[in-house]
Amino acid sequence: MSTFYFIAFLSVFFSILVITAKNPVHSILYLILTFFTFTVHYILMNAQFLAVVNFIVYMGAILVLFLYTLMLINLNKESEPRKSNLVKIVGVIAGACFLAVIVAATKTLGTSQPVVLNNPGLGLVKNLGKILFNEYLLPFEISSVLLLSAMVGAVLLATKDTKTA
Repeated sequence: MSTFYFIAFLSVFFSILVITAKNPVHSILYLILTFFTFTVHYILMNAQFLAVVNFIVYMGAILVLFLYTLMLINLNKESEPRKSNLVKIVGVIAGACFLAVIVAATKTLGTSQPVVLNNPGLGLVKNLGKILFNEYLLPFEISSVLLLSAMVGAVLLATKDTKTA
C-alpha cells in the first residue's frame, strides 16, 4: 500500500512540474515521467495490457512526437504575442472555478475501502484477446476497415495532383 502512495505522490509531483516548468522541453520530459508513473499504477492494479499500451502509445509515440515537434518550431519570446489583461483575468477566474470543483469533489468523496480483485486474471492480455476475438470480432474488424479507409483517405488528401493542364 505504501508503494501506491509513493507512486501517487510522484504522479502528482511530476504533473505539477509539467505545469510549472519554464522550458517546454523540460515540461514534456516531466510529462513522460508522469505517464511512466501511470504505467506503474496500471501494473499495481494488475492491468498489464493497459500498462503496455500506455507505455508504447503514450510514452513511445505521442510524447516523442510532441518533443520532436517542439524542437522543430521556433519558440522566441520576441515572436510571442502579448496577452491582454482580459485574457489573464478570464484565466484566473477559470482556474478558481476549477479549484472550487476539485475542493468540492474531494470533500464529497470521503474515505474509500481498498479494491480487492475477486478474479486475479482480470487484466491479463490473454483474457482480453479471447473476448475481443470471440465475442467482438465483427466490431473489431469493422473498426479496422474504417481505420484503413481513413488512412487511405488521408494519404489521398495529402498528395497533390502534380499534373498541369
